[in-house]
Amino acid sequence: MSFKSILQDKKGEFGSSWRKRFDLKFSYGMISRSHRVVQDTSFRIDALKQSCWANVPPELLREVLMRIEASDDTWPPRKNVVACAGVCNNWREMMKEIVKSPEVSGKLTFPISLKQPGPRDFLLQCYIKRSNQTYYLFLGLHQASTDDGKFLLAARRRRRLTCTDYIISLNSENVSEGNSAFVGKLRSNFLGTKFTIYEAQPSNTGTNVTKCHSTMKQVSPKVPAGNYPVGHIAYELNVLGSRGSRRMKCVLDAIPARTVEPGGAPTQTEFVNSNSDSIPSLPLFGSKSGPAVSVQSGQQSGQNEGMLVLRNKAPRWLEQLQRWCLNFNRRVTEASVKNFQLVASPENGVAADPEHENVILECGKVGKDVFTMDYQYPISAFQAFAICLSSIDSKIACE
Repeated sequence: MSFKSILQDKKGEFGSSWRKRFDLKFSYGMISRSHRVVQDTSFRIDALKQSCWANVPPELLREVLMRIEASDDTWPPRKNVVACAGVCNNWREMMKEIVKSPEVSGKLTFPISLKQPGPRDFLLQCYIKRSNQTYYLFLGLHQASTDDGKFLLAARRRRRLTCTDYIISLNSENVSEGNSAFVGKLRSNFLGTKFTIYEAQPSNTGTNVTKCHSTMKQVSPKVPAGNYPVGHIAYELNVLGSRGSRRMKCVLDAIPARTVEPGGAPTQTEFVNSNSDSIPSLPLFGSKSGPAVSVQSGQQSGQNEGMLVLRNKAPRWLEQLQRWCLNFNRRVTEASVKNFQLVASPENGVAADPEHENVILECGKVGKDVFTMDYQYPISAFQAFAICLSSIDSKIACE
């Protein structure tokens, strides 16, 4: 064997042993030196699984995470709960078991909470800020202030020739349908009297995918970008120009009507995909002022009466003030036709008692570009935000 070949063999052995020592050293020092950027995703995940944090005894880990979840019950301290869920897979799965849904806990923690029903016993107080063509939804941290809050969702208004779209996203900076933060959209007709709520990912198996005018793009590796109709809103035409608030009606396809009574609304635990069926039509309005409005439904025609139907609470005329009024419990400070309160419709089998109607969603104006949004069970923050956007939108034919 020549001297040159011996030198090449030794060089290869030295390089192999040096790479092994570097990989071992890097895997143990990854947590302490978290500022390093690792380009190999698979290597980073393997190192995280083998870290010391993933080997904490389950009993001890559960006790620690439960104490963190109980102590940090409000934002911004609640970000510690989210941080714990991002340590590794073991921590994430256990934290998902500990953190209850908003229906039970009354707290918004993870992004999936925005698609789960709100609390049962009280209205979760949020507010909407408008900036040009973009709307931002915040969770109110202080009851008497809308200056600060926890960002939840953003919606960007996009005007088309025959309709208007509101793209709703978890990203406040990049509000578009082309990224994984895309949650859904709200689409109106030309007059702004009929709206359809679409979700990017289906929340149940009874929702069908509909192709809209927008370009179909990939949202995630498993779930293609689709338009899954989950709700429909219609406003009655105000042809005679009568005074008072707008009359609206909302049909939520994915929520059964029985949820207004003790029983439980369907709760989505994560962003998943599902199959779909055909979509029949459902009459939404049958008033004397105009023809009936047909909306899309994800259920069979024989089950249409089982959907949750909401209507706006009728205001009362006060002679002293000479105006129509609703009791917002000091959450609304400015009069506007955009102010409304939604209650369960008598179509759901609820007794019509105006004095004791349970308000499910209310929206009102408190500033030039600021609106309050308070909601509770059985609707989610995403559905409430979409309904409020439909009211904030200008409607020439309804005013």
